[in-house]
Amino acid sequence: MPSFDISSEADMVALKNAIDVAARQIDNRYDFKGTSAAVELNEKDKAITLFADSDFQLDQIKDILFPAMEKKEAESTKRLDHGDVGKISGNKVKQVLKIKIGIESELAKKIVRLIKDSKLKVQASIQGDAVRVAGAKRDLLQETIALVRKSITDFPLNYGNFRD
Repeated sequence: MPSFDISSEADMVALKNAIDVAARQIDNRYDFKGTSAAVELNEKDKAITLFADSDFQLDQIKDILFPAMEKKEAESTKRLDHGDVGKISGNKVKQVLKIKIGIESELAKKIVRLIKDSKLKVQASIQGDAVRVAGAKRDLLQETIALVRKSITDFPLNYGNFRD
């Protein structure tokens, strides 16, 4: 019985590359000279930390970072969980952007419910942080992928691990 998995994995190499590009642009910009503007990636905690002198500068850093991320991996900014803007010392601020990896249980339940309500002859089950879909024919699985792609647009999903 053919099956595939719906998951959500971040391409950490592309993300690191995008952050390096953004950091170089920040270093080269005249209006950021002599400021604490910086972008750091913590791969272990899967978090991006933005440092700036003001909220306005923080927004400018995001305007540099997000297009660089989208260029390297489509819809990668939808994966970020924006933390609160925190004051460091004096006027300086920082913000932590957590990178969400895997499908949260609420979204997984929504995907399973969507597939079951569609009346397609496939079975969907939650397997940890992924959703496994199994059906009798490949065509049904392709219809399921098209349905989920059309319906779930607020979070980037990967379709892989196809088995025949």
